[in-house]
Amino acid sequence: MTQSSAQSSVPFLPFVKPEIDEETIAGVADVLRSGWITTGPQNQAFEAALSEYCGGRPVRTFNSGTATLEIGLRIAGVGPGDEVITTPASWVATSNVVYEVGASPVFADIDPITRNIDLDKLEAAITPRTKAIIPVYLAGLPVDMDRLYAIARQHKLRVIEDAAQAFGSTWNGKRIGAIGDIVSFSFHANKNLTSIEGGALVLNNEDEAELARKYRLQGITRTGFDGMDCDVLGGKYNLTDVAARVGLGQLKHIERFTEQRRKLAHAYFTGFEGSAAAKLGVGLPVADFTNSNWHMFQITLPLERLTLDRAGFMEQLKERGIGSGVHYPAIHLFTLYRERGFRAGMFPHAERFGATTVTLPLFTQMSVADVARVCRAVDEICKQHAVGAAA
Repeated sequence: MTQSSAQSSVPFLPFVKPEIDEETIAGVADVLRSGWITTGPQNQAFEAALSEYCGGRPVRTFNSGTATLEIGLRIAGVGPGDEVITTPASWVATSNVVYEVGASPVFADIDPITRNIDLDKLEAAITPRTKAIIPVYLAGLPVDMDRLYAIARQHKLRVIEDAAQAFGSTWNGKRIGAIGDIVSFSFHANKNLTSIEGGALVLNNEDEAELARKYRLQGITRTGFDGMDCDVLGGKYNLTDVAARVGLGQLKHIERFTEQRRKLAHAYFTGFEGSAAAKLGVGLPVADFTNSNWHMFQITLPLERLTLDRAGFMEQLKERGIGSGVHYPAIHLFTLYRERGFRAGMFPHAERFGATTVTLPLFTQMSVADVARVCRAVDEICKQHAVGAAA
C-alpha cells in the first residue's frame, strides 16, 4: 500500500469539532416544538446557570462574543476621545469593537513566552486618555490577573476581559468570570463551550446587568401589558432559546471537557519531547495545566530552517488527513489598521508569532493516539523539509 493510499484510509482529523450530546439534540427539538424559539425561558435558565458558575455574579447572554465586548465597553463608559489598550495577537474583533464605540485601540506587544499581552509594555502605554484595558487570554491562558488588576487600580482603569477562549480556565483556583471587572465570553462553534453562536457578559452589579439588557435589544424597557420605553441606543444582540438550550447542554459537561483537553495537551508535550521538530526549533506554548482550559494547542514554525512556508506546512498536514488553523495574524498589519497609522515593526513579538503560528487539532473527541498521529506528522514534515535535508 502506498503512503498516499494509507493516509486516505485514515479519517480526516479536523482542528476543531464540537461535542453535542443526544440529550442536548433532543432538547433543541423540544424548543423547536414549543413554539418559543427566540429569547425566552431557555435563555433565562442559561443566564441563571452561568451566573451560578461565575459565583453568583449577574450574567447577560448575547448573540456573539463580539457583541459582548462592544457592550462591555459601552457599559464601562468608553467612547470618543478615549484609548483602550489591548494586544495585537488576537482575533480582529478585539480591537474592531474599540473603533465601533468611537475610541482608539492602543496596542502593547506580547510576551513571547506566554503569547499574551506583556504587562510591562501595557503599563508603559498608559496615557491620560486611557480609559480601559482589554486583556486577551489567548488559547485559554489567563494573564497574570493579580498584576493586571493592580495596574488597573493604580491608574483607575476599567478592565473588559476578552475571555472568549477562556471558559473553564482559572486563576489561582478561581474561575475566570467569578473574579475581575467586566468579563466577556464567546460561545462560538469552536469554543470549549458552544451555543453554536453566542456569548455572555459577566457584570459587577444589577445596574450594569440592566444596562446590558437594554443595549441587547434596542434599549427597550417593557412594563405591564402595554408599557414600552426606549432610553438608550441599543442594538439587536439577543440570544435565541435554541442557542441557549445548546449552551445549557454544554455547561453540564464543562469540567469533563476541560479535563480531557488538558489530557490531550499533555500528550502533545509528551509527543514533541525529544522530537526532530523540537530539535529544529518548533515552539510550544506554556505548559500550564492548572489555569489554562487548553482551548487551542499552537506551535510556532522555525520557517528560516524549513524549505516550505506556513501554507505549505499546513498543506502537508492536510495531505496526511490533519486539519490546522492560524490564530492569529497580527491585527495591526491588516489594511484597516495600516490606514490608521500602524505599520510593520511596531510589535515584533506579535508579528513573529502571527507569521509562524499553526493551530493543531484539539477537541474532546480526540484520543491520545490522535495526538500522537499529529506529532508524527509534524515530525515527518520537519524532517523532510528541513534546510539541508537529503532529497
